[in-house]
Amino acid sequence: MKEIHGVARSVAEILKGAKYSIDYYQRDYKWEEKQLRELIDDLSAQFLDAYLPSHQREEVQSYPFYFLGSIVLSEKGAQRFIVDGQQRLTTLTLLLTCLRELQNGHNQPNIDELILSNAFGKKSFNLDVEDRVACMTALYEGQPFSPSPADSDSVRNLVERYEDIGELLPQDLQGAALPYFIDWLQYRVQIIQITAYSDDDAYTIFETMNDRGLQLRPVDMLKGYLLAGIDEDARRGPGDLWRHRVQDLAAVGKELDADFFKAWLRSQYAETIRERRKGAVGLDYDKIGTEFHRWLRSNASRIGLEKSDDYSRFIREDFEFYRRHFMTIMAATKAPALVAGLERVRYNADHQFTLQVPMLLAPLVVGEDDAVAVRKIGLVANYVDILLTWRIWNNRAIDASTLQYRTFLVTKAIRGQDVSKIGRILYDQLMQEAERIGSTDRLRLHQQNRRHLHRLLARITDYVEVESGGHSTYLQMTSGSPVKYEVEHIWANHPRRHSDEFEHAADFADHRNLMGDLLLLPKKFNASYGDMTFEKKLKHYNAQNLLARSLNAECYKNNPGFRQFLDRTGLPFTPYDDFTARAVLDRGTLYEKVAQQIWNPEDLLVDDSLITAQSTPYRNT
Repeated sequence: MKEIHGVARSVAEILKGAKYSIDYYQRDYKWEEKQLRELIDDLSAQFLDAYLPSHQREEVQSYPFYFLGSIVLSEKGAQRFIVDGQQRLTTLTLLLTCLRELQNGHNQPNIDELILSNAFGKKSFNLDVEDRVACMTALYEGQPFSPSPADSDSVRNLVERYEDIGELLPQDLQGAALPYFIDWLQYRVQIIQITAYSDDDAYTIFETMNDRGLQLRPVDMLKGYLLAGIDEDARRGPGDLWRHRVQDLAAVGKELDADFFKAWLRSQYAETIRERRKGAVGLDYDKIGTEFHRWLRSNASRIGLEKSDDYSRFIREDFEFYRRHFMTIMAATKAPALVAGLERVRYNADHQFTLQVPMLLAPLVVGEDDAVAVRKIGLVANYVDILLTWRIWNNRAIDASTLQYRTFLVTKAIRGQDVSKIGRILYDQLMQEAERIGSTDRLRLHQQNRRHLHRLLARITDYVEVESGGHSTYLQMTSGSPVKYEVEHIWANHPRRHSDEFEHAADFADHRNLMGDLLLLPKKFNASYGDMTFEKKLKHYNAQNLLARSLNAECYKNNPGFRQFLDRTGLPFTPYDDFTARAVLDRGTLYEKVAQQIWNPEDLLVDDSLITAQSTPYRNT
């Protein structure tokens, strides 16, 4: 093996003005939302632990370093190939692109050269991969990009992860702290760069780093500790049960076994959480998230683990009970159809709100009837659904960093409670919210909330359809299969058509993005009709979903299910011959009233005697 160099470099040193190609065994970008979320959570937590609003920017240079792992490069003449580490470097490039957009033209600090460089009058991306250029160019320029069937999986992942970043990045980083965070990310986040000078040496390093050695995982260490607490002649049964159940978890998803233990232990035993101030130490909730096996060992007596029978019961009863309902929750988030009674679990998961899982497990009591457990899970999911929607409606963040403390308090409050008590606690929690649906009539579409509004429109569209006697199409509208749905404007993007109502194009654009001007329609609809005037599009709306059809007077004829829905709810649906600025506002009021019925906190107030495992998609679910 020839000479190999390994050195710690900052993100800026690795990316600024550099050019990298992707070697053949590192071709695809495969990171999923889970890996991205973990990275953003780690980065934001490390930064916010040091940051204070009173700091000057030069103080960032004394903030703690963050180690992001290693990359392996192979240098062949003047060209550098990424042998190992393109997942991290690609994700960093996406993150930097998103941060650049958040700067909103105030390009200080300037991070353009970390993303692309200019040579001989031609700009090119620092991660130089031919089939990604069109996608990355659109993202860099702040334009939407829809992958075509011919695009690679890497391109589809790039688009999805970029959209995820917009949802996952904590609100705390998007205001005054943004330039500080960008400085810290550039200069205090470090990567070990290992450079080889031949393909053979580079691949040997890659293979060694990825294939050799077998680390003992926290789940394995927890298993060893619990089984060691059981008398030797009684270990076989709990040991076999543990092995089979952990295998079941692993079969559903990578690292899902670890996710289960974190969710379970947090839901039942976390009594404390780290304060959100500089220098605060991690407590129960935090330690369970990072080292649950050590936390349980240190808190065994508090959990009731003292004798052999305690350890055996903990595996046979507690572990088995909570694992089974955790699997029920996971199934509800991924099933090909909405699961009756647990629809809102899916809706919350689609918002990538992973904090819901400990909350859903919190009120469950070992040994209780499955129907009761499912009813509790559905009730808590309803609370989460309303909370998230209220916050989205009022342009509030729903990321884990923002809501972690609140969800922890709710988790503690509902732990082990019965159904009616849970409903009352959750209702009272919501009544403390200052902003609800109706607090603002200026909800509008923008780049950061496009995916959230897509889901809200899907829920509103689906509600109208189901309550009028139709079938649920929520999953079809949000999954992109078999038909890709997109948020579409009723008004075409032609300010001059509305010059009688808007003097300036910017005022037109602002009004056009209001909620009342939006529909959820198949992508092909906009491609065919989106540029037409409203009057010409109107007849085509009548072939779409009921929410779109309701713009057309024909929808109100010979449509008994829809008419009964209107009579039952009193919702102010009305057709339009001309869609004016006033109509956009009126339509927005309609959406608001529909939303208030879907996300109604009164649905949390239930009677124990009415517990059932069955429910309709929108009432008391």
